[in-house]
Amino acid sequence: MFDSMTQLWIKSFQEAFSERITIKLDPESLNGAAMDYTEDLHYLPQALVEPDTKEHVSEVLRWANEHGVPVTPAGALTGLSGGALPVRGGISMSTRKMNRIVEVDETNHQVRVQPGVIVQELQEFVQSKGLFYAVDPASRGTCSIGGNIAENSGGPRAVKYGVTKDWVLNLEVVLADGSVINTGANTLKNSTGYNLTSLVVGSEGTLAFVTEATLKLLPWPSHNALMLVPFKSAENACSAVSEIFKSGAQPSALEFMERAAIEIAQRYTDDYSLTLSPETEAHLLIEVDAFRFEDLMPQIERILPVIERLEGGDPLFADDEASKNSLWRLRRSVGEAVKAESTYKEEDTVVPRGALPELLKVVKKVGAEFGFESVCYGHAGDGNLHVNILKNDISDQRWDEELPLAIRELFKKVIELGGTLSGEHGIGLVQKPYMDLAFPERALQLQRDIKNAFDPNGTLNPGKIFPDA
Repeated sequence: MFDSMTQLWIKSFQEAFSERITIKLDPESLNGAAMDYTEDLHYLPQALVEPDTKEHVSEVLRWANEHGVPVTPAGALTGLSGGALPVRGGISMSTRKMNRIVEVDETNHQVRVQPGVIVQELQEFVQSKGLFYAVDPASRGTCSIGGNIAENSGGPRAVKYGVTKDWVLNLEVVLADGSVINTGANTLKNSTGYNLTSLVVGSEGTLAFVTEATLKLLPWPSHNALMLVPFKSAENACSAVSEIFKSGAQPSALEFMERAAIEIAQRYTDDYSLTLSPETEAHLLIEVDAFRFEDLMPQIERILPVIERLEGGDPLFADDEASKNSLWRLRRSVGEAVKAESTYKEEDTVVPRGALPELLKVVKKVGAEFGFESVCYGHAGDGNLHVNILKNDISDQRWDEELPLAIRELFKKVIELGGTLSGEHGIGLVQKPYMDLAFPERALQLQRDIKNAFDPNGTLNPGKIFPDA
C-alpha cells in the first residue's frame, strides 16, 4: 500500500497526463518494470509511463522535476548492472512505444532511430539496404538502442568496429527540467564545443533521456569465416589473443569461452552437436570478415600459425550459415545459461588485452582464496572478461558477507593490471560500491558536479553510479 504522499502525487500525475500518455498502475505492469537481467534484484516503481513522443517525455520530466518525483528511464530491461531499475521508486519511463526507424540516409551512411528500436531489427533493416550497424551485444535480439546508448554497449564485433560511442553521431535528448536539446551534429567530424554526445553515451540515463539518435553506418561486409579453436591451456588461449593481433590479423570477433561456459550453454540449449575433448580447457571463437571472399584466406593464414605456436588444437571451421549460427547461438546463450544454472554475480572486468592471461589467473586465484567457483567468457579481443561467480550451495550469510570482499579484491587486481570495473555493462547499482577503486575522490566529485549541472534536483535515475548515491 502506498503512503498518503505517494497517493497524492500519483493522483496529481494521472490528472495531468492520463488523457494523453499511457500510464500503468496495475501490479503486473509495475512488477515488469521492477526487474532487469541483473541477478535477482526487484525495485517497484509507483507508476509506469509509456510516452510516444519527445513532447510527452518533456512534459513528464518537467512535471517530475517540479514535484520531486524520481524518473528512471527504462528500455528493454536486458541490463546487467541494475541501471534501469527504479531504486528510489517513482516513475519508470519506458521507451517501448518510441520504436521507429525514422530515416535511413543512404547517401551519407546514417540512420535516425528512436530509443526503443531493437538492435537486431535495426541491423537487419539497414542490411537490406547494403549497410552495416556493427554493435551487437549478446542480447541484440531483445535489447534496445536506447539501452545500448545508456550503457555504451559493445559485443563480439567491438574488437574491430568499436562500441556504441563509436557509432553515435548526434542525440536528441530531454533534460531533467524538460528542455529538449541536440548534443552534437549529424556530421562525421565535430570540434564545436564540449562533446555532449560522448558525455551522454554511457551515462546510464542519469543525465538525460534519449528520444532520438543519429547513428553511423558502414557498407555491409558480405563475407565472413568463423572458426572455433580448442586449447588445452586456458592461459594459452588468452595469450593467443594479443599474438593474433601482432600477426597483422584483424578479426571481426574474437571470443573466449572456458570449458565450463560451453558445458553450461550446452545444457541450457540442449545442443550437444559440439564434442568437447576431455583435454580442452578453453576455446577461442574467431571470425574474420571482408567485402570479397578471396580476402578471407589471407587473414586466416595469419591466424593459424599463432594457434599452432600456442598449442591450440585443430580449428573447427563453420562451413555454412547453419553451422555459423549454431556456434554463435552457443556463445550468445552463455549469459542466460549461467543465470539458469545458479544464483550468480557477474563482473564485467576489462584489461588491456595483453594482460588477459594474467587477469584469468587473478580471477581463479581470488576465487580459490574465497572459495567461490567462477565461469569465465567474454570478448577476448577487447580484454573484456565476463566473470560469473556461482553461489551453488554457499550459505546466504557467507554469500552476502564475503562476496563483496572477494569482488573488491578482484577489482583491485584489475586496476593494477591497467584495467577498470566495467567494459560494457555499466556501473548502475551493483558496481557503485567499488567506484573508489577506479577514481580518486576529486575525479568522482567532478562527475557528481556534471550530474548536478544536468539534474540539480536529482530526479533523473537517482541512486546510480556513485558510491554515496
